[in-house]
Amino acid sequence: MQTTIIVATHKPYWVPDDPMYLPVQMGHAIHPAIGYIGDDTGENISERNANFCELTGLYWAWKNLSGDAIGLAHYRRHFARPGRGDKKARVMTGPELEQALNGVQAVLPAPRHYWIETNYSQYAHAHHGVDLDTMRAILSEEWPAYLPAYDRVMKRTWGHRFNMMVMRRETFDAWCRWLFAVLGRLEERLDLTGYSKNDARVFGFVSERLLDVWLETEGVTYREVPVVFLENQHWGKKITAFLRRKLVGHN
Repeated sequence: MQTTIIVATHKPYWVPDDPMYLPVQMGHAIHPAIGYIGDDTGENISERNANFCELTGLYWAWKNLSGDAIGLAHYRRHFARPGRGDKKARVMTGPELEQALNGVQAVLPAPRHYWIETNYSQYAHAHHGVDLDTMRAILSEEWPAYLPAYDRVMKRTWGHRFNMMVMRRETFDAWCRWLFAVLGRLEERLDLTGYSKNDARVFGFVSERLLDVWLETEGVTYREVPVVFLENQHWGKKITAFLRRKLVGHN
């Protein structure tokens, strides 16, 4: 099996020593080069990186890579084998990820749990609820088959995050075709005037919430594996910010 996982990055960083991993600079069309292949070769949307985040790399992989399976990880966030110890040594190898794909269509990161927030309320407190409201309206009008799953997912307190996945080629193509079609409609409708630099990354954030919607509607089979974070996650600060947003709202 030929599998390629692009490693989305915006700066030089350690990359696993495995031919499966391909570091790709996100937003290469609008940022100084850092020595990796850019997401602006071939057919691409690199210039829209400020709003689409790592999805400019996902789009590039969809349009320009061949192979039996395609995936996306991040420079500091990778699929990992269970256990503790040296973080870099835990990053899954090509053979391990291909083994994880046996019998399923996709490999996903273990879900993130919010516990006291739903997917909708967590997003609305951290960003702008209108983003998800507009997405729901678009699905209702143009992709109604996805609406039941959308409503279920929004009410849950967990979900697959980071836009990370490894998918068999046919599944990957189907996911990207649908994702960029619905996000294109969202891009047409949203007015980002007044959005902060972080909130303007809206299409990357919404995409994270759409993955489970698509998986469930399409009946995609998948296996979950752990994620290893190569840097300190600063959980104290994250939890404090999470609770502050819930209590006082999004600034």
